[in-house]
Amino acid sequence: MLVQSFLLSLYLFISLQIEAPPELPAVRMRLESLPRNTFSDIAQFLGVSEPQPVIQVVLAPESSEPARSVPTWISGFAVGESSLVVLFPARSPGYPDQTLEDVLRHEVAHVLISRAAGPSQVPRWFDEGLAMEVERQRRWQDQTQLFYQLVTGGETDLRRLDGLFRGGQNDQTRAYALSGAFVHDLLSHDGPAAVKQILMMMHSGLEFDRAFAAATGSRPSEAEAEFWRRQRIWTSWVPVISSNTTMYLGVTLLALLAIYIRRRRNRAMEQEWEKEEEGDGNEDEFKDP
Repeated sequence: MLVQSFLLSLYLFISLQIEAPPELPAVRMRLESLPRNTFSDIAQFLGVSEPQPVIQVVLAPESSEPARSVPTWISGFAVGESSLVVLFPARSPGYPDQTLEDVLRHEVAHVLISRAAGPSQVPRWFDEGLAMEVERQRRWQDQTQLFYQLVTGGETDLRRLDGLFRGGQNDQTRAYALSGAFVHDLLSHDGPAAVKQILMMMHSGLEFDRAFAAATGSRPSEAEAEFWRRQRIWTSWVPVISSNTTMYLGVTLLALLAIYIRRRRNRAMEQEWEKEEEGDGNEDEFKDP
């Protein structure tokens, strides 16, 4: 059993071949110094347990063709079927990542998802949401983004969600927030085993919707409806709470409360003054001959 565990841990080491231009040696050395097991947890989560081919990581400067071919807010991308990851170290990572190491884990996750799913097409929302889920623990920023997107944008079905990834920066931020929340919700109710089953069945040739239904017991559209039902407190009540009428009512109530508190404070001060005056009067009577 110990031997099997040791061999499995060796299999889970994901090897990277990092290419960098002369002006980026420090970044290359920084990424090369990451522990060998940096990506083992991702591989294990996805059910990837066999020896894996090397993943090519290209560090691209802003003058390169890859940098000119994508929007400036994109700090990296992956081509799963080619085992290729391209990073732009000069760019500050944006949501859902915070550091270049986060971006690397996210993009390596895409390559491993592609390998786990085999030739079958993985929907973009599932691919991105799952990459967010396996690259790191869910953060407060994810909850904040979800809250903002639910309040400002309402419901978005999965088909439209895929389209948002092809939009501008705001559309992509919304797409990441909702995709991450949907996959997180899926894992909370069906567990990591469901994800492994979906990818395994896709690797065997089953298309995504059928693999999803077989692994979870419900179609993606049904799971989507359940997700939005669980978010209804935000999509229904928060807009009411944040409406102009409610805001004015709240301001009025706060003003009335402030007036009430001030009057109580004034009354207490007046009573204190009366006691002091009575005390002074008694002292004057005692001093009279």
